[in-house]
Amino acid sequence: MCRHFYEDYGLDVKIARYHNVFGPNGTYDGGREKAPAALSRKVIEAEKAKSDEIKVWGDGKQTRTFLYIDDCVEATLNLFNSKYNEPINIGSEELVSINEMIEMLEKISNKKFKKNYELDKPKGVRGRKSDNKLIKKVLNWEPKYKLFDGLKITYQWIKEDINKKHNQ
Repeated sequence: MCRHFYEDYGLDVKIARYHNVFGPNGTYDGGREKAPAALSRKVIEAEKAKSDEIKVWGDGKQTRTFLYIDDCVEATLNLFNSKYNEPINIGSEELVSINEMIEMLEKISNKKFKKNYELDKPKGVRGRKSDNKLIKKVLNWEPKYKLFDGLKITYQWIKEDINKKHNQ
């Protein structure tokens, strides 16, 4: 449809295909949040409950790439300010398993957790990764934030928000 409006009416369209964007001010509970936020919340809740266990949907071997929100905004602005009108991926190519992300959160929280794998919960496809060849070529863009760095900022924001809600 976008291509139709571009070709037939000259409408300047931009088609961004976002890949697992996360960061502060995002959803971190309710079942529709991305893994970085959900796992951060689970670690924070386990800490508050003085528990050494967290629940993990699936077997933890699912792989994904995640893009920190500041990188997403920058790439989106670059796309809007370009003459490019075809679909383009906006994501990261830093592939991690859910278990590897939990290890990062253990470093951030300075705690180790037993993983209670919930194999009956939704786990999605086994793996998904953004292919960024096109955005590098067309917009000369790549993410600046490593997953660990974005995760650290997001974890801190979720922890502060949970504490704020708990103290109200």
